[in-house]
Amino acid sequence: MHQHRGLEIRCGLDEICGDPQRLALLVYDMQVGILSQIEDGARITENVVRVLSAARRASVRTFYTRHMTLPLEVAGMSAVRTAMAWQRKSSPQQIVSTFPRDSPQFALVPELDPQPDEVILDKIAMSAFVGTPLEIALRDCAVEAIAIVGVALEVGIEPTARHATDLGFQPIVVTDACGHGDATAARRSLAALQFAGGILQTDTSTLAALLDGCAIAQR
Repeated sequence: MHQHRGLEIRCGLDEICGDPQRLALLVYDMQVGILSQIEDGARITENVVRVLSAARRASVRTFYTRHMTLPLEVAGMSAVRTAMAWQRKSSPQQIVSTFPRDSPQFALVPELDPQPDEVILDKIAMSAFVGTPLEIALRDCAVEAIAIVGVALEVGIEPTARHATDLGFQPIVVTDACGHGDATAARRSLAALQFAGGILQTDTSTLAALLDGCAIAQR
């Protein structure tokens, strides 16, 4: 661990994950309607559950996001443009609200089963920090690093990881627990995050083993 002007600078994955109280898990948009569009959704769900189980054993604070689309009556310019692009429609009259609150597709997949001490945050933007209390909650708990799992890597996880870095958090992308809709775009996202620096990448087995080591040490 490095020292700088009274600050402890944790750099390696072992150091960053060594204190579960300074780590949070973000389970990004693991919703029924999104996983149904992912080719390997079952494998991604299995890996997310493995990470989630390890985080629970180590008492890591856990947050979930759900993507929500507003009713068309209150959808604004950006929301309409985005809907037209994603739904491949040529006019606003052709679009629908695809993830309205409380619709079947809006729900988290049942395998996750959020616990009473875990938090679900609804959002309408791609970054998990925009329009949610996530940053405030993390800072209030002195969290320094965020492990990110879920879907989709190339759509919402990349901007969330970049935003986390800009806010001063250390993002950890668990690559085999992050699903994608487009494999080529997902590879570009991982390569871009690697090139930019400051964002760690790991896999489910490595992170789960580190967290289980922390859980054993806490006993």
